[in-house]
Amino acid sequence: MEHFTIATVAEQSPDFRRVLWTGKHTQLVIMTVPPGGEIGEEIHEVDQILTFVSGIGKAVVGGRTRKVEQGDLVVVPAGTKHNFVNDGANPLVLYTVYGPPEHADGAVHKTKEEADAAEEAGKDEPPTA
Repeated sequence: MEHFTIATVAEQSPDFRRVLWTGKHTQLVIMTVPPGGEIGEEIHEVDQILTFVSGIGKAVVGGRTRKVEQGDLVVVPAGTKHNFVNDGANPLVLYTVYGPPEHADGAVHKTKEEADAAEEAGKDEPPTA
């Protein structure tokens, strides 16, 4: 059995992105976006559900913008352009579930730049079934 006290695990991670668990159909990832940072505008071919643990920011999903804060959950359907921006003074901390997996199993990216480089180099591919 995998068990996480997810808010605590997410809050304690300094990494931009860390894959906690990868299954056949879903993946659990924690993220910490620094003040003034962002996830970056992107479109996935998978569904994504993001839950915010701490900090404040804005969600831009499908051309609509909303404030996000602790306790908020945002659904991003596959094929939808999205970005999440930290416009607060503290890190924006969240966990996200992808269905199916989106990143390499066990991937850890300390910064957005590291994450982007891994993706561009083809080193952040999800496992194949």
